[in-house]
Amino acid sequence: MTLSLALACVWLVVANFRAMFPSKDHLWRFAYVMIAIAVPILIGVYVQNGPWIALILLIMGGWVMRWPVYYLWLWIKKRVT
Repeated sequence: MTLSLALACVWLVVANFRAMFPSKDHLWRFAYVMIAIAVPILIGVYVQNGPWIALILLIMGGWVMRWPVYYLWLWIKKRVT
């Protein structure tokens, strides 16, 4: 297992663990921090393991951070139409 995959697994565990507890801002600040951390990890996974593994981890990260992905989708949809 490469370092980037290990970091991605730790990222997924931390994101899932934190999502179990409520917060006043509905975890938005935490989501911003986790997305900022995930970008370099995902780039590292892409470089060390290839695009398919990076795509799988991107989908897994989107599954964990579903509300930012949902609102991004709404924003793109609003821009296009």
